[in-house]
Amino acid sequence: MPDIPFVAEPEQAASAQQPDSAPGKKSGTGGVWADADRVWTVAQLTRRIRQALEGALPAVAVEGEVSNLKAAASGHLYFNLKDRDAQIRCVMFRAAAQSLRFRVEDGLQLVARGRITVYEQRGEYQLQVALLEPKGAGALQLAFEQLKKKLEAEGLFDEARKRAIPFLPRRVGIVTSPQGAAVRDMLNVIGRRFPSMPVLIAPALVQGEQAAREISAAIALLNRRAKEQKIDVIIVGRGGGSVEDLWAFNEEVVARAIAASKVPVISAVGHETDFTIADFAADLRAPTPSAAAELAVPNRADLMATVHGWRRQLLRLAATELRRMLERYDHLRSRLGSPEQQVRQAQQRVDDLRERMGKALAHHRRHLGQRHAQARELLLGYRPDRLIPLWRREARTLQRRLGPALRRHAARLRERAEGAIARLDAVSPLATLARGYSVVSDTQGRLVRSVEQVRSGDAIDVRLSDGAFGAAVRDVRKSES
Repeated sequence: MPDIPFVAEPEQAASAQQPDSAPGKKSGTGGVWADADRVWTVAQLTRRIRQALEGALPAVAVEGEVSNLKAAASGHLYFNLKDRDAQIRCVMFRAAAQSLRFRVEDGLQLVARGRITVYEQRGEYQLQVALLEPKGAGALQLAFEQLKKKLEAEGLFDEARKRAIPFLPRRVGIVTSPQGAAVRDMLNVIGRRFPSMPVLIAPALVQGEQAAREISAAIALLNRRAKEQKIDVIIVGRGGGSVEDLWAFNEEVVARAIAASKVPVISAVGHETDFTIADFAADLRAPTPSAAAELAVPNRADLMATVHGWRRQLLRLAATELRRMLERYDHLRSRLGSPEQQVRQAQQRVDDLRERMGKALAHHRRHLGQRHAQARELLLGYRPDRLIPLWRREARTLQRRLGPALRRHAARLRERAEGAIARLDAVSPLATLARGYSVVSDTQGRLVRSVEQVRSGDAIDVRLSDGAFGAAVRDVRKSES
């Protein structure tokens, strides 16, 4: 980094340029203002400052925290780099921003490399950034962590959405470079484990700027042809390499293509210690391409041995079952005996049943005859010509008893009514009036209960036991307590 010359503050510069006043020398417009005869325009002065800064600081590296990030529609990035004591405005134009491997965010600690320039329209100095590097972790590692966090939040890595790899696929699809060692390893393993297994290779670059797009396109191609070609599993991968070599499998487009695949996907990228975003998005991760081939295809020899073992076991079970059925057949045959003997026994049983049925019918007829006789005798006891004279005699008896009973009941009711009338007369207001009392009411029909309800001259109605008459109040006298 070039040396940065010290630039004094204006006050210090002024004091440094002004000589000590000599005794007797006049101080006027000379001195510090002696060289200020030229008048600058704002644009000229700003341009002069820009030239001075750009000449003094042609290239700088600045460390700080990103704040106030703004991504313009043009693709330019505008942000501040700050530390505890100061901040500086920064701009990163689209051409430089497109080469970033990670996403710039507020709060990131970055090292920005570029040059100091002045934005003349605002008179502000700024850092024009050509290269951004994360402090600590590298750019690729930061991009890896950012994308992993984003896709994980969307649920692309959830175990619930991962599908089981079929036990015996009808065809295996492979997405890799046809010239790499990985494809040869996978084909050798598949040929050794299951020689007759069909394989369909979708070639794609696995390294470089175009690799991610080709890998995702190859996955989509195999999905489109899966039904026609009977593809039941897809292996996506390549051999080992550096982080940069494997980076295509850390691109978002590849992860989304794997997640969108309708066919189960096995990722097989690099060596056992290498992890990529594709590994997290796939239905199954294999440590190496060879291991992916072993996971995708079973061992045909093992399957045949298992089938032969099941065949032997099935034959043993079938023989055992056949012997058991033959033994049961012999047993049933011995119990069945001669058909002629069975017919004679059946005829004998029919004769026995016929005899028993005749006896049962005779017994039933006798029982019914007894019930009929009992019913006839009971019915004769209820003949109308016998019952009517009895009912007539009972009716005449009841008729003779009804007259006296009605007279006695009427007498009791008359006595109860007379007693009730006497009690009612005792409490009747009319009885009170008959003893000489009267009821006074005003012309509205309201009872007069106090002398305070009437005044002298008021019209009143007086009711007696045998009638009523109108009257007028002559005077009002209140009784003394």
